[in-house]
Amino acid sequence: MTTLEQLKPRDVIARYGDCVELVPMDPNFHDISVGLYERDGIATVWTFSRRPGVDDRMREIVDRLIKIGGMEHADGWNRIRFSCGRVHTRPLRFLTTAAIERTAEQDRPEELRIEDSKSALTIEMTGEQAGDRYVYHVSATGEAKNPALRLRAIIAGFLRYGEMEKIDDTTVSFNCSQRHDELARLVLPYSRNISATQDAFEADALRGQMTTSTLGFSTT
Repeated sequence: MTTLEQLKPRDVIARYGDCVELVPMDPNFHDISVGLYERDGIATVWTFSRRPGVDDRMREIVDRLIKIGGMEHADGWNRIRFSCGRVHTRPLRFLTTAAIERTAEQDRPEELRIEDSKSALTIEMTGEQAGDRYVYHVSATGEAKNPALRLRAIIAGFLRYGEMEKIDDTTVSFNCSQRHDELARLVLPYSRNISATQDAFEADALRGQMTTSTLGFSTT
């Protein structure tokens, strides 16, 4: 028996807040849908499935959100948060999908460095505390037709997908001003290609809409 209550979608929203991200089919557990809800900086992992073993699967997802996203436990076994208290919604969407679909290990670089997808450049991030803000300097080394222009596009990727703030032409920071190396590593691959990432977002949204006529949840 699962410890998750049998709740209707409106009850889940009333209790845990809005759905930040929905993965319509968990490829690692019977293709159930899994949602991440947020209220007041606390994220809750939830599914309407009541298959045997679903509790263990939810705990596994929570553990992976903590491991690859730098989150921490909050009040309740399926509730987590960032230590800074902010939500970081868009990076959290990437993180949720990576945690459920187990893509982080193949997509996420081991260090804050990655090969560019559109040139022979190597993109690198270095962080430091600058007053009351932790900042990341973004640099690109190697050969490219217009490295300055390419670096500007990469910075734009961090602003869009990391919800980061631009400090200067080569420096960015998370909007909480805190250090989040795990999120930076997660967003780094997506920052290289804004158009492809946007297409992926739109495809995911369409897939979620096709799953349900209400909130996109599978109850099997």
